[in-house]
Amino acid sequence: MAKKIRKILVANRGEIAVRIIRACRDLEITAVAVYSDCDKSAYHVRLADEAYHIGPSPSSESYLVHDKLIEVARKCGADAIHPGYGFVSENPEFAHRCQAEKIIFIGPKAETISRLGDKLVAREMAINAGLPVVPGADIGENDFNIALERAREIGFPVLVKAAAGGGGKGMRVVRDEESFEESLQTAANEARSAFGDSRVFIEKYLDRPRHIEIQILCDTHGNFLHLGERECSIQRRHQKVVEEAPSPVMTPELRARMGEAAVNIARESDYVGAGTVEFMYQDGAFYFLEVNTRLQVEHPVTEMVTGIDLVQEQIAIAEGDPLSFTQDEITFRGHAIECRIYAEDPDEGFIPSTGELKHYRIPAGPGVRVDSGVIIYNEIPVYYDPMIAKLVVWGKTREQAIERTRRALEEYRVSGVRSTIGFHRVIMDNEKFRAGDLSTRFLEEEYPDNDYHQMSEALGEKAAIAAAIDKFVTERKIALDPVGNGRQKSNWLTWHRRANLRSFGGSH
Repeated sequence: MAKKIRKILVANRGEIAVRIIRACRDLEITAVAVYSDCDKSAYHVRLADEAYHIGPSPSSESYLVHDKLIEVARKCGADAIHPGYGFVSENPEFAHRCQAEKIIFIGPKAETISRLGDKLVAREMAINAGLPVVPGADIGENDFNIALERAREIGFPVLVKAAAGGGGKGMRVVRDEESFEESLQTAANEARSAFGDSRVFIEKYLDRPRHIEIQILCDTHGNFLHLGERECSIQRRHQKVVEEAPSPVMTPELRARMGEAAVNIARESDYVGAGTVEFMYQDGAFYFLEVNTRLQVEHPVTEMVTGIDLVQEQIAIAEGDPLSFTQDEITFRGHAIECRIYAEDPDEGFIPSTGELKHYRIPAGPGVRVDSGVIIYNEIPVYYDPMIAKLVVWGKTREQAIERTRRALEEYRVSGVRSTIGFHRVIMDNEKFRAGDLSTRFLEEEYPDNDYHQMSEALGEKAAIAAAIDKFVTERKIALDPVGNGRQKSNWLTWHRRANLRSFGGSH
């Protein structure tokens, strides 16, 4: 049977655009890139079969402009548009527009995106589907007295959340009544500014939950299945930093229950395509959080442990094909870890670092995959998310995956901008991380106020030896920065050196 999709417009940039273009190549589908002014020499532009300019650098004038994306799709004769993640990926208006233009939108139906994008509606759907939810309440038009009464019923601390959007915007933890009114108003104002919707609701705040998500795949033939879980508990300001599959806390029985719950809400919402159902897990119980109606940044760890190409599956579903496997045929092999490599400076509060990549070398070797959106001499612009790449590492066991990740991070070379490579190496060496003792408060508990000097002091004799070597090298201005980030001393890298440099006798 002839392919329904012969040409795909990739309505995105960076590493996810590169990832989709490669999937198209594997399927012998023509891949079309779009680019803004500052992306004219970007890697995804060079890799695509065709590329079209869509406007100035700000995303509001380029990657977010529906008319421009549709115009390019028409001009190049694209059968379909793949939105990746971010930008227009969860925009129901854009999905509707594609449908009206008879262009296949590689994602769920617009109505599904709209319903699941509203957290209050999604919560109600989860309840209807029998999913456990965190105790909470809709507070209507932000009436303070009603809100306070419901917060008292739930019990402090509570979490105030925006009904629309995500990414930590419009979200506040409230620990007592005195700060409730101010937090409520601040969250509503932030939600209005970010999403044009001031509605907020409240939930019981879980002190040390794990963030565990389930990958789902659903076709147009009534097949709904899940591909296991991802542990995404290591977060900074509600943004994921390290992800892994499987979760260290997972058991076959728990996976079956969480997977069934994810599939149930997929059925309830008439879901089609790839998606992610997110849960909070604490003290042996899990609770529905939300559904992300798109491909996730962390999807590669699922691919590594299942051997299933999620982008190719998205395309096949969009073509109307049934899933080529059943739930019973999905197997999980080994362990995978993903580190999000950002152009950020951990020593300066993770502020974005922009500029030209003067040197860029990615690691390789057994079990190592790098989904990178840049090449040497590319500019890291100020206009977009500063993620450079995703380092994804597989091992037969979690322990092997961690050791391979440490090795791969040591091989990584980035100069011209600051990066989070050293920060990730610190996490890989953390005893609680290695033990799988995780929660969404991991970073704030382990490194309060970025107080990594305290950690260095606890390393004892090895720390003293490594510190002496650091001092010797620095005084003589010898470049011993293993990631070439242009600084003689970096606190995050110093952690790594002090934890890992061997003593003179060769012991570790």
